[in-house]
Amino acid sequence: MSKPDVVVIGAGQAGLSVSHELSAAGVDHVVLERGRVGETWRGRWDTFCLVTPNWTVRLPGGAYAGDDPDGFMPRDAIVAHLELYARSFKAPVREGVAVTALHPIGDGFVVNTSEGELHAKTVVVTTGAYQKAHRPAAAASLPRGLYAIDAEGYRNAAALPPGKILVVGSGQTGCQIAEELFEAGRDVFLACGRAPWITRRLGGRDFLAWLSETPFFDFALRDLPSPEARLIANPQATGHGGGRDLHYRTLQRLGVNLVGHFVGADSTRFHFADDLAESVAFGDARYVDSCLLIRRSCENRSVAPPDLPPPSPFTAAAVESIELARFGAVIFTSGFRPDYRSWIHADDAFDAFGFPITEDGRSTVVRGLYFCGVHFLRKRKSSIFMGIGEDAAIVARSIVGAAVVVE
Repeated sequence: MSKPDVVVIGAGQAGLSVSHELSAAGVDHVVLERGRVGETWRGRWDTFCLVTPNWTVRLPGGAYAGDDPDGFMPRDAIVAHLELYARSFKAPVREGVAVTALHPIGDGFVVNTSEGELHAKTVVVTTGAYQKAHRPAAAASLPRGLYAIDAEGYRNAAALPPGKILVVGSGQTGCQIAEELFEAGRDVFLACGRAPWITRRLGGRDFLAWLSETPFFDFALRDLPSPEARLIANPQATGHGGGRDLHYRTLQRLGVNLVGHFVGADSTRFHFADDLAESVAFGDARYVDSCLLIRRSCENRSVAPPDLPPPSPFTAAAVESIELARFGAVIFTSGFRPDYRSWIHADDAFDAFGFPITEDGRSTVVRGLYFCGVHFLRKRKSSIFMGIGEDAAIVARSIVGAAVVVE
């Protein structure tokens, strides 16, 4: 393998965006991808689709240009879009090359890969916002023999053992899988936590269209009440059916059994906290916060705000334990955590939660190390299609600037 100036690790939307900007600047680089372009998207379940509208796909030189900007691309269309994007500027992607370790050395890095060792002065890590599936500590109490998987292991209802299903985790993924399983005829229990929600459409526009006109997506980590707040789930909603509401109230009306958060199991029963009402109240408060942002933004622009209906009443009665008998599977959709420390040998480059310590995507600890596509790297939108391009351009400019200084 030749020695490029820059190694980019990961060929998803973040890695390809960085590659596009480096190519435009004439920087020699290679993009290493363990699988194929868009590999993480390929691993989503069969009916997966975007929760954000197609118009939010704003990659540099690769914005959505189809005839359904208000639609929601399904999994295979997302992959096709990324493949076309990579071809459009001849991205120097090496597929099937897994990076197993990254070692900072005096004049750069040693990159250990499945095809040998590579040396580089600059490395950009773009391995995605969703790296290691997180399970709550209570997961360890599940009895042996009970089929349990993470969301990334779910494909469709038919692939699961027969019986009732417990879904643990109630962000976008948990709600969507719970709905799909119920519609497939399964008896579904959803262990609920704290998650925000949105109303899909307001005043004839998608909720996110209104929200994008507020500072919401530009909020930085310092704007949150605590660093831990970045781990809160994304707003409950779905892109299925052209985009519609999907939250605790819609699931309850559908017939999904809602319970409090999962606290453990013994040999005969699942156990849940008595906190469903508190979780719903948390989501309602975040919805009200978003509505307030929209209302203020409209007032500042002298635009009539849409009707912003308050949350409807909710019945929060829920059982606190359920017999294990006749349950076929447990699916954990409890979010993800960073996994950098398992292969990047620079522990002090990451904070207590495992996120990289950076300024505008540049590590403030390890010279020549950059990141892109990280949740709240610079802003709330840093890890999603509508914000990655902005960060990629900043990272590329920083790399070019550093090279000029060295010369």
